[in-house]
Amino acid sequence: MALVTKIKEFREKAGLTQADLAEKVGARLAMDIARVFDVTVEELFTFTDGGK
Repeated sequence: MALVTKIKEFREKAGLTQADLAEKVGARLAMDIARVFDVTVEELFTFTDGGK
């Protein structure tokens, strides 16, 4: 099972660099990252079977 994230997509849409995002959340915690983009954690992360 693989974890797929949409963080990069949301971050780029918001015009944020990785450093900008890290500064906003202090640490890269899923709930805090979702809060920055005003989305749910489920919208950012999806589990897949890795193509199996």
